[in-house]
Amino acid sequence: MNLANRITLVRIFLVPVMLFFLLVNLDFSPLIIGEFSITYNQIIATLIFILAASTDGLDGYIARKRKIVTNLGKLLDPLADKLLIAAVLISLVDMGKLDAWIAIVIISREFAVTGLRQIALLDGSVIAASKWGKWKTAIQITAIIILLLNNFPFALIDLRVDLVASWLMAIITIYSGVDYFIKNKNLIAEK
Repeated sequence: MNLANRITLVRIFLVPVMLFFLLVNLDFSPLIIGEFSITYNQIIATLIFILAASTDGLDGYIARKRKIVTNLGKLLDPLADKLLIAAVLISLVDMGKLDAWIAIVIISREFAVTGLRQIALLDGSVIAASKWGKWKTAIQITAIIILLLNNFPFALIDLRVDLVASWLMAIITIYSGVDYFIKNKNLIAEK
């Protein structure tokens, strides 16, 4: 197994570790700054999420740079991405930090685009990530970090960046999904 695939596997294995810290109450006293508070569990889970999310670009870069792109990597990389994002979104809904409809829209878009990519693979082609898909990923990661950190540091000045980030995450996710389907409508028409 090559280095890129190992990094992808690390991302997959970090998901349950992140969920443990996010969802299990370890009874640490919270960090309190004025009226703002956050648990150490959330801080640790956020750091794990950031580490896992940062490996997404790294594994692809290494695979392309070293010319070690494999079928296993092509399968595991998108699976790891979707697992990480879906797990944290569902957790945020469970914690009351994210509306369920936003998580459903995002997860549904991921399944739909994955299905479209599978159709393309059956035709022997590959649908590369679009610029909107890359923006979607960056905005999702940023919004999730803000939500995981209870809107810190913006909560200190009572600025609801978490709500704006959640809506932006939903809007760009919908737009990028529609963009994929419009650009690849010929694949659907042929099937």
